[in-house]
Amino acid sequence: MSANTLTPARPGSASSLWTVRGVLVLDALVTGGNGLVYLAFAGPVGDLLGVGRSILLDLGVFLTVYALGVGALAARRRPPRLAVQAVIDLNAVWVVLSLVAMAAWLEPTTAGAVWIPVQAAVVALFAALQFTALRRRDGRAEGRAEGRVDRRT
Repeated sequence: MSANTLTPARPGSASSLWTVRGVLVLDALVTGGNGLVYLAFAGPVGDLLGVGRSILLDLGVFLTVYALGVGALAARRRPPRLAVQAVIDLNAVWVVLSLVAMAAWLEPTTAGAVWIPVQAAVVALFAALQFTALRRRDGRAEGRAEGRVDRRT
């Protein structure tokens, strides 16, 4: 009998949202969706946010490629710690650059002045969830190496 793919995963399972892979998948889906919207609707979204069309096209390409990379990392059975840490670091850089760009370079509309910090907060949340999941995973691996048993995996 095959497993029902619509059944929610238990919190400690490999496909759970709260694992490294789960948070990477969520990041890839949201980031990829954002990138595709920027690519497909750069003009109208740029007008709405007060950000130039060419900037949104460039961001759309970057976000889509980044999302593919994060998705590929999430597809690995056990994403390497260094690669996950790189995603966390890049997400943190994105947050800072988003806020600096809004304050120093961009002249966003009211919608843009709301959207830019909101999307930065979402990315910051991804980084925090990825960091927490990575620490939890590494802690469980360390416990197994010391002979402690973790019944959640």
